[in-house]
Amino acid sequence: MKIDFDKDNGLVPVIIQDRLTMQVLMLGYMDQEAFEKTKEEKRVTFFSRSKQRLWTKGEESGNYLKVKEIKVDCDNDTILILADPAGPTCHTGAKTCWQEDKTTSFGVLAGLEATIRQRWESESAESYVASLKAKGTHKIAQKVGEEAVETVIEALRNDDELFLAESADLLFHYLVLLKAKGFSLDDVLEVLKSRMK
Repeated sequence: MKIDFDKDNGLVPVIIQDRLTMQVLMLGYMDQEAFEKTKEEKRVTFFSRSKQRLWTKGEESGNYLKVKEIKVDCDNDTILILADPAGPTCHTGAKTCWQEDKTTSFGVLAGLEATIRQRWESESAESYVASLKAKGTHKIAQKVGEEAVETVIEALRNDDELFLAESADLLFHYLVLLKAKGFSLDDVLEVLKSRMK
């Protein structure tokens, strides 16, 4: 891994991204020494421009950034680190240095979850989500079971298009069930994170 530390007075920008959520957590700078320490200790260490010294993220708060993967851009002058944060990244207590809340962004799934939430609350007679809500949690759970069985059946056949369609149906109905139970994908992610070693 060749990094060009000569372009900007020995410093390169470093983007820290949550390995699981892919959310950008912060931006810092490293010199060669900070980079070597980061690789060796598997904790993100920056060169602090204000303190003019090496600074390991979390050295005071305990909110370390555990390094999982290091990438360098095509010009060899910017580093991307995929990390597991041990707590809030920002000194303000926010998850990111852009003051984002604790909600994780799941791209398309986040959009679908937001749509389900909006339709759940609107109770429109024309909304499929509202009709599921009216039937209650028992029926929603039953629908998830039906979709799971259909997904398994299609997995054992040779029709990839039907398998993917049933998988989408299963995922959609599972998100509705999460909403019915008062949970979100974030809650499931926290359970998964607790199981990772």
